[in-house]
This record gives sequence, C-alpha cells and structure tokens, in this order.
Amino acid sequence: MVDGLWTELCVTRSNGKISRDREGGNEKGGEEEVVGREITAMEMSGVDRAGLLSELAGVLVEQDFVVTAATAWTHNDRVACIILVEDAIKAGPISDPKRLGLMEEQLENVVAAHRGERKRVRMTRLGAGNTHRERRLHQLMYADRDYESCRACEGDSSGEHKKGCDGTHVSVGKCEDKGYLVVNVRSRDRPKLLFDTVCVLTDMQYVVFHAAISSKRSIAHQEYYIRQMGSSVIPSESEKQKLTLCLIAAVERRLSHGLRVDIVSENRVGLLSNVTRVLRENGLSISRVEIGTKGGKAVGSFFVTDCSGEEVNPNIVELVRQETGGSVVTDHKSPHRPHKSSSSSSVIHQTNDTEEAKQKFSLGSLLWSRLERLSGGFGPIRS
Repeated sequence: MVDGLWTELCVTRSNGKISRDREGGNEKGGEEEVVGREITAMEMSGVDRAGLLSELAGVLVEQDFVVTAATAWTHNDRVACIILVEDAIKAGPISDPKRLGLMEEQLENVVAAHRGERKRVRMTRLGAGNTHRERRLHQLMYADRDYESCRACEGDSSGEHKKGCDGTHVSVGKCEDKGYLVVNVRSRDRPKLLFDTVCVLTDMQYVVFHAAISSKRSIAHQEYYIRQMGSSVIPSESEKQKLTLCLIAAVERRLSHGLRVDIVSENRVGLLSNVTRVLRENGLSISRVEIGTKGGKAVGSFFVTDCSGEEVNPNIVELVRQETGGSVVTDHKSPHRPHKSSSSSSVIHQTNDTEEAKQKFSLGSLLWSRLERLSGGFGPIRS
C-alpha cells in the first residue's frame, strides 16, 4: 500500500528532485478531474487575516474572471489557497500573458497590503488532466513554513505526550543497523490522514522502506522506517526536530474549526465574492474552503469562526442563502468534537416567507479592508 502511495506522490519528482515544471499541482490522482482542456489557476500563500479571500475574489470579478473551483486551508495564522478560474467573457482558460501578469500584480498588492508580505501570488496555466489541489496545498504551506509554530501538547516541540491526550504526537528515533529513522505518529483518526502524512515525507525527500498502520477506536497509529533520498546518513537532531514539526503540521492542516456552511446553488459570476463578502461584513473569518462545480451548480463548504472568539451567529445561514439563492446546510465542526448526525444539522431552503435575518455588521473589519486596498493603489471592490 505504501509503495502504491509513493508511486502516486512521486509523479511530482524528476531525477530525484521535485519537478518545478509540475509544481502547479498537475499531479495524477487528483480529487477533481479536468479533462481535455487547460485550466488557469491562482495560487496564494501568506499571513491569514479576516476578509482576505473576499478581497481576492472581488479582484477576480472586477477583471472578468469566473471562479470554477476554490480550495483554501488555514494553519498557524498562515493561509494557502488555490482558485481555478476561467474567462467570464468567453468560456475557457485565460491565454493572454499580459492579462495574467496584470491580475497577478493586483492580487499580489492585496496580499502584500497587510504586513508587507513577500511575493506569494502566482497565476499559472495547468495542462489538461487531473489536478490535485490538496496535494499542492501541502506544498504551499510547507514552503511557507507553517510548521515553525507547531508545538506538542505540552507546549514544546519534543513530540512527547501525556497519558490520555488525544492530540497529535510524533516521535523520531533511530535504527542504527539499517540507517533508518523510525517515525511514530499518534493522532485522532480521520479521512485522508495517511495521505497527508506521506505527502510531507515526500516533500522532505524521505523514502519509506517499511510502514505499519493501525487504528483503534478514534486513535490512529502510524509507524514508518524512512531514509533520506540518496543518503544513508542519519539526520542531525535539528533535522529530526524539523521532521517532527512538519508531521504535526501535516496532520493539523486539514482539521476543521467553527461552523460548517454547505451550499448548493446555481453557479454564476461573483458567487464566491458575494458569499465571502457576507461572511466578512458579519465579522466572520474563514478557516477552510472547498468549493467546486457539478452540472452547472456550485457545491461546497465553508468553515467559519467569529473573529472575536464568540460562537457564530446561526442567522448567518439566512444571509448566505439570500446571496446564493440555493440551499444551505450548517453543522458545527471541531477537531476534537464527534461529527454530528445529519438530523442535528439545520437545513434552510429558499422560501418567500422566510424572515430576514438581522446582520451583525463589522464596520472596523470593512474599513480596515478598504484601507488596505487603497494602500495597494486600487479602487474599492464592487460588492
């Protein structure tokens, strides 16, 4: 099984190194298939802040780009996102390099306006085939060093843990005879956990020789015997500490916090911009996004938290429904909270007699976002 995963992940490598020509995320085995045509993608990573995705989506709308899919993760105050776009005027990828260059510059100004962030936006054209956005998100966050703020449960980076703790724990030992590192990962079990772990080992140029995977109740145990590619030398203590932090980060990136808002709506130009604007204006921060299109409909999920740390007002569901014109499903999610059954979720469909929810307008959030846009030399975003 590990050999199969390794074959799939190593498609990004060429001559023993990660291929820079394939870094755009065009790897085999992706979760979304784009057949027979090129696609245009925007990649971004940097410091997370409330309203950032809304501002990026607003710029795309202003420049006649339509969003066909978007995936974003946040972790340790960092964010990485990939947005697939098409030409809103004539359907298809954007082929004009000048137009792509101008869009990249404008998006870069939005990202850099906050804290002088270095260049973190890239517009790229992906070839026809499969696009694995989650695989690419791991690469973006690893390159952005989101792992540097990771800590074990006691607040250190040793990987040790207390009895009964259900957090993420990593230990790295040695097998002197074979020149292996022995890596043990203990965490809560969840979908795609093995994929996330092997991704970071691949990005760090480690080869897996043996592995043992088990799961008991809600806890998963992973053990790997690894060696750095092309070397039989045991890594130094600093390299082992970095590996520990990177594995913790890989497990934690996909954890979802806050209120989950699922939407199903007719896809249209500006839909992502409108939904994220409503969330921003009500003082909400987006912790994770996964949205795409199926049969002309936009289908996806937003995980939102209140910027002030309070519980998310459930009335936000009605405001989102008004923007999408479709159905909205909500469910509270937490990395340490069991998933609620569908019977505990609230489903709201479009009706004529639904009472309009009262908005919690965040003037400070909106004013700050406008000042940042002005500092980048832009006019205001059209809502």
